[in-house]
Amino acid sequence: MKNTRNILIIIGIAFMVLGVFRGEVSTVFIKSINICLECIGIG
Repeated sequence: MKNTRNILIIIGIAFMVLGVFRGEVSTVFIKSINICLECIGIG
């Protein structure tokens, strides 16, 4: 079980690093800001 958890953590970190290198950080921030503004009712 512990080995499986470590493998999943490593895969998760690898996908996060891949997303950063692909430039998806700004896309995620823009989408999160839009969702936030819609929930509050400003946008």
